[in-house]
Amino acid sequence: MASWALPAPTTVVPTLSPSIDRPRSWNVAFVLCLGSNSPSPFVSSVSTSSVRNSWFRATRVRFAAAEDGWCPSSTSGLPAVDEAREAVVEILREFGASQEDSIYIAANSRCYVEMLVGNVQELDELGLWGSWNSEIVEENVDMSSLSFRKKVYYMAKSKGDKGVLPYLESIGVKLSSALLIARYLSSERLPQLIDKVNFVRGILFPSSINEALIGRNAKRMMMYLSIPADEDVQSTLSFFEKMEARHGGLSMLGHKDASFPYLVESFPKLLLCSVKNHFKPLVGFLELLGVPKAGISTILLSFPPIVFYDMEKEIKPKLCAFSKGSEEKDIAKMLMKYPWILSTCIQENYEKILAFFNEKKVPKSSVDLAIRSWPHILGCSAIKMKSMVEQFNEFGVNKKMLVPVITSSPQLLLKKPKEFQAVVSFMEEIGFDSKTIGRILCRCPEIFASRVDNTLRKKVNFLADFGISRDCLLRVVRKYPEMLLLDTDNTLLPRMSFLMRVGLSKREVCSMICRFSPILGYSIEMVLKPKVDFLLRTMKKPLKEIVEYPRYFSYSLDKKIKPRFWVIQSRKLELSLKDMLSKNDDEFAQEYMGIGRLLVMPSVPPKDGS
Repeated sequence: MASWALPAPTTVVPTLSPSIDRPRSWNVAFVLCLGSNSPSPFVSSVSTSSVRNSWFRATRVRFAAAEDGWCPSSTSGLPAVDEAREAVVEILREFGASQEDSIYIAANSRCYVEMLVGNVQELDELGLWGSWNSEIVEENVDMSSLSFRKKVYYMAKSKGDKGVLPYLESIGVKLSSALLIARYLSSERLPQLIDKVNFVRGILFPSSINEALIGRNAKRMMMYLSIPADEDVQSTLSFFEKMEARHGGLSMLGHKDASFPYLVESFPKLLLCSVKNHFKPLVGFLELLGVPKAGISTILLSFPPIVFYDMEKEIKPKLCAFSKGSEEKDIAKMLMKYPWILSTCIQENYEKILAFFNEKKVPKSSVDLAIRSWPHILGCSAIKMKSMVEQFNEFGVNKKMLVPVITSSPQLLLKKPKEFQAVVSFMEEIGFDSKTIGRILCRCPEIFASRVDNTLRKKVNFLADFGISRDCLLRVVRKYPEMLLLDTDNTLLPRMSFLMRVGLSKREVCSMICRFSPILGYSIEMVLKPKVDFLLRTMKKPLKEIVEYPRYFSYSLDKKIKPRFWVIQSRKLELSLKDMLSKNDDEFAQEYMGIGRLLVMPSVPPKDGS
């Protein structure tokens, strides 16, 4: 059942549901005037089938655009244009389109309709119908005597596009581009073409698509490519550049109405591919790899030439280069992050990257681990990587230490030297020397892939504003550099607030952070709260104990804190948290249990205090 709106007394606006996957913003407005035996034009709620029945009785069908659709030209409201659209609907029906599809296509092919109107009006004004020859016009037919609608009908038929031109424009393709693309599709029948486009759009733009992620990843792929592109990657880059030039840029890549026309213009042969022999086998293969529907969309939009690849001769062999030592789910993730791994230029660069790291004595397994984590490095030239590795060397990162750096933060290899140097300058500004910077680089290389102002400086300023002194700040970062990567609002502030809520002052919290900065990374629900509760309710100790020994939170509650407390309690001893927890098991057993070595630590409280 179609839903209807009533914008004017003689106008009904149906939301049609034909086979065309139309943009949601479109409505087609009709004025249906019945025959002489019928009452005046009416307004009612009717089904799609009743619209179809009314079509054959209607003497006029007027098309209008909804407010959020295209803006018609000054001629759109004239009878000539209305008749031209009726003629386009008629010829589309002849070429096999459904009535609803035909109405939608005619309403959304403004430039095509106006082209026909202009052609016919020019021949009318100049009286040149006698010199206009067309094989589709019957012999002895005087074109000049025909109705305007019939002239438009013959003019449209003479184009020879079999309804493809207006259809392409109706899905957003510019008429100038549609004229060229229609040549590729001369063998396609209109109904099959409509079905194919609907199928392809369903694959490319599923309901589960992550539009923001697709656009962001496409930008990243472009940004980090520093090797010569092959033909397939170059054509993809051209497609991205077209999207980048429009309003919204690449962030609109996942939007159907925005990107599909550019996709068709960039890869017109896409519409020649068989649904049965190309699209369905490709989709089935990707699903077997474990790629979800949204992931398939990401792969196809980020690398459309994959559709033209032979499954057995190209796709599977190229994936084999990365499959050694990897599970299918890893390959699926790599494809979603970086579908260009199937291109020739990336495959060749992979061998160069392996050769470069082989010279640095980095095992292939470590390189492959880095690539699986961040496959964008496959688009980075070995020369660029060399410049970054040389930067690492300046801070004492030798060949042995290079492995954990590139495996834990492979994106660091994609940074420009000046971006890396900006982080180094920030570290020096805080007060660290080169040796300390090198240690931080080895321990937490992700810091050097971060932005100084948006991430690093923001955390340092936050701690300083909270009350951490400059000298203490140096100790905090040196002991726990990962702190610079924690989210201020969702991690740092909630933990500090929790400690203050249980009764600690801001000064005491600052003291705890200076003594044991990893406390900032502990979960409130899993670590901080249970251990504070045990301290206060079971151990009956004051909060000052955790101020003096905040490392208390680093010990396991069930495996160390509770068992040692039961031992101390059973011997009626009073120990500070440091004395109770800082000794290793053997030292604790010898001093508090009277044995040389502790074999099994009690895990439950003693009965009756004994």
